[in-house]
Amino acid sequence: MKSNLILVTGGAGYLGSRLVPCLLARGYNVRILDTLWFESTPILHPRLEVISADLAAFDPTWVDGVDDIIHLAGLSNDVTADFAPELASRINVQATTALARGAAREAAKRRRPLRFLFASTCSVYHASVNGNGSPLTEEHPIDPKAVYSRSKRAAEIELLQASDSEPLFCPVLLRKGTVFGFSPRMRFDLVVNSFSLHAWSRRRLVLEGATETWRPLLHIDDAVEAYLALLHAPADRIKGRTYNLLSRNVRISDLAGEIVAILGEECGVQIDIVRDRTIDNGGRSYRVDGDRIASELGIRPRRETGSSVLDLWGRLQDNHFGLDPARDARYFNIRWLTQHLIPTDAMHVTPAMAGPA
Repeated sequence: MKSNLILVTGGAGYLGSRLVPCLLARGYNVRILDTLWFESTPILHPRLEVISADLAAFDPTWVDGVDDIIHLAGLSNDVTADFAPELASRINVQATTALARGAAREAAKRRRPLRFLFASTCSVYHASVNGNGSPLTEEHPIDPKAVYSRSKRAAEIELLQASDSEPLFCPVLLRKGTVFGFSPRMRFDLVVNSFSLHAWSRRRLVLEGATETWRPLLHIDDAVEAYLALLHAPADRIKGRTYNLLSRNVRISDLAGEIVAILGEECGVQIDIVRDRTIDNGGRSYRVDGDRIASELGIRPRRETGSSVLDLWGRLQDNHFGLDPARDARYFNIRWLTQHLIPTDAMHVTPAMAGPA
């Protein structure tokens, strides 16, 4: 059994609340750093320590005795970053940089490698073109345009620079596709989860703007398994590596059709698809290649959307998320942000929060 201490930022968030129990089950000691922004409550466990704090106010004690770090916390999608770009920069870039430097000092002090698994995103490949071109590899030149993707790319660069300064600091940049599936800290603002909710609550899916755009998808359990595998991978082998992580690429229109078909076949419900081209969705489209992490580390996400859609449908039918989850701000990051963070001027937001990823 492992006794290593793992720091998980955003450990009470969408992905963190699935990852932390798995770490504990494998014998790790876990320290969560989270604002508990969405009123989520971590599980109780004798090997779990919970620190409720603002990631931007870095405290060196957070990394004391830490063997590895899984950094999930941050403003975690386009709309929240667009709403508060200065906050996105403060949390996604500046706070990440401070945490990385603290981790590098801890690695040097303990004279042992310290993995820093960074939750980046495939949206750094954001492009308004790249429709049917070849899937993009980690070597593809990137020039992200959105506030969110720019902040993630800036953080990647800071981590690699910290790695150059401290040989024992071992960052790994994990560019994940759009995650989907059930979590105790549920999010319905992610495309598969959102379509599942709208199919249940409205009996229709509205496709906005350019509907032939592509997205890479990743099941939440595949994401968890990838983080667990990276904790076991030799540090010198993964130091400074960038990995795309996804199960598949899919057109948004095809995804909607798949969800309608499976709910019709398995649940006997008719879901209509409505196209609204009057809404501009930015035309974001990117297809991503996940071969590197498969060939180098044997990590091959395989879970498909169908079982998750049916699982979410069953939970919605059982009122697992309340009687009207479509109106509950806890399940939508931008709604919670606008209701609970107070803008003090054009793009300053107070207090600064490190929302779970």
